[in-house]
Amino acid sequence: MSGTEAHADSAGFCADLVRTHDFVRYASTLFAPAAQRRALLAIYAFNAEISRVRDHVSQPLPGEMRLQWWTDMLAGAGHGGVEGNPVAAELLLAIRDFGLPVEPLSRLIDEHQFDLYNDPMPSMAALEGYVNDTSSALFALAACVAARPSEEIEHLARHAGLAQGIVQVIAALPLDAARRQLFVPLQLLESHGSGMEQVFSGRQTPPVRAAIDQLIGEARGHFDTAFELLAGVPPEVRPIFLPLALVRRDLKRMSRADNDPFLPYGTSRFRTLWTLWRASRSREFS
Repeated sequence: MSGTEAHADSAGFCADLVRTHDFVRYASTLFAPAAQRRALLAIYAFNAEISRVRDHVSQPLPGEMRLQWWTDMLAGAGHGGVEGNPVAAELLLAIRDFGLPVEPLSRLIDEHQFDLYNDPMPSMAALEGYVNDTSSALFALAACVAARPSEEIEHLARHAGLAQGIVQVIAALPLDAARRQLFVPLQLLESHGSGMEQVFSGRQTPPVRAAIDQLIGEARGHFDTAFELLAGVPPEVRPIFLPLALVRRDLKRMSRADNDPFLPYGTSRFRTLWTLWRASRSREFS
């Protein structure tokens, strides 16, 4: 196989990985210029690999070893196999071609070590730190592909990521509760007279609902700020933030009085594409 064919296979692998495991971000790349799409998919494929480590291991140690491999790879201290890993190959290419900073990629790996254990998320500050180094970092890294970095873009990426990340915590509640993993801050639950076991029971109670409603309020605040900041960034970077249109939709659904956060909710891929297409044609994202 020639080098060109190998690169094409790696790019295709990343596209398939993101399409399968992170359809929202995959769909958002369809509205980006073709010259940017490959690098965006490399970033999102890397995130898909890191965020799914917990799903592939039954004990923390093998997960730690997988994450360490990626840390070593980014540090240039890999122990072989980098060339044979299509996601690593594509990510290194994106780093080279677009000058992506390595530090936030490494911090994203570090934050996902939390996923490997069943320790509860202790506080709102801890959750914001986790989300800032994961969801917000992804927005910021993707923005580097579309435009030169700036304080305005970083500020937007932070609030967009916090809005999206907190919504994802709420959306993942059924799965996390089933495996006794708590991303809803324990301190927040306790402030409403609830605790871990109420969440792990998988039943909505008034105290749990009050804590979820406060989380929804936090996400909405970050969402509103992000939308205000969109107007102040270059037009070429706005499509990166198209997933905010889905955050807006999810916040509306989650805020309804009849919404049970412990019932899994799925959205068709067609509806996701339709929502993103409509947003792409709106004034905010163009």
